Amino acid sequence: MKEFYIGENDADQRVDKFIQKTMKTMPKSLMYKYIRNKKIKVNRKRCEISQRLALGDTMQCYIAEEFYETQSMRQFLQVPSTLDIVYEDEHILLINKPKGLRAHSDTSEVQDNLADRLLHYLYESQEYDPAHEQSFTPALCHRIDRNTQGLVIAAKTAAALRCMNEKIAAREVEKKYLCIIQGGLRKQQDHIVLYHRKKEQDNIAEVIEHEQEGYARMETSYRVLQDKGSYSLVEVELHSGKSHQIRALMSWLGHPLLGDVKYGADKTAQKQYQALCAYYVAFHFHDGDCCLQYLNGKTFQLTDTDVERRFSAISNSKRKQHR
Repeated sequence: MKEFYIGENDADQRVDKFIQKTMKTMPKSLMYKYIRNKKIKVNRKRCEISQRLALGDTMQCYIAEEFYETQSMRQFLQVPSTLDIVYEDEHILLINKPKGLRAHSDTSEVQDNLADRLLHYLYESQEYDPAHEQSFTPALCHRIDRNTQGLVIAAKTAAALRCMNEKIAAREVEKKYLCIIQGGLRKQQDHIVLYHRKKEQDNIAEVIEHEQEGYARMETSYRVLQDKGSYSLVEVELHSGKSHQIRALMSWLGHPLLGDVKYGADKTAQKQYQALCAYYVAFHFHDGDCCLQYLNGKTFQLTDTDVERRFSAISNSKRKQHR
């Protein structure tokens, strides 16, 4: 028999969710059978699948050892712990992700990525040890593309992760981007509604003007900051969180991001990253008892971004050509 103590990061989740996180190799059908046959109990009593665990509860499991994962290898320790931290407190971090770094690993092999760097950093600062956690791992609250620089919010605790995810879903977290586009937009600012779907086989987003089955509403605002004719610096605000939203929008407008060959940019830029940076985050929280309510009204903004430096370099190059 193995017993789990329900700590702060385990509390306030359903029995089945806790089991799926702590015993990842157990099939759902077997889990339901074990609960039904009282081989899994809470506080030594029969439990229900949908029962919510409370701080201080205990779970008793009378099942085979094969389902208990060992923590003998901490794979995250094999990536660097280096983070460019913009803000940190006991609940969250705001990290400036460099371009070229994945948000998450997409393979079972060791691969440098922001999520594992976060774990390594928190392990070194003694704020996270997988040996002391059962169902929670500090995590990124959202992600940005590998080749996009910018601000990513990460949660240190389960309560912070739940709260921030709810705030993001409720559109109480404002996110703005800087990008360089080819050419100049007809309107200096606009609010655009399109319809989006992701073509997974090609890893590319498709957008259309009118609502259609299989497409989700995509809402975006933009403001031109500088127009140099051949290229423009544009600020973009997302009102929905769709994959490749800005890249697909600008391509649809006929002004793809500089370097974004996948979405129609000049092929001469093939070896460059798309010129895109998540440079601004603001919290506009409604009243509530969320553990992150103290962040309401706070804003964070990157300065001297890769995109701004790249735009300045292009502008200087154009001036020299016209001398």
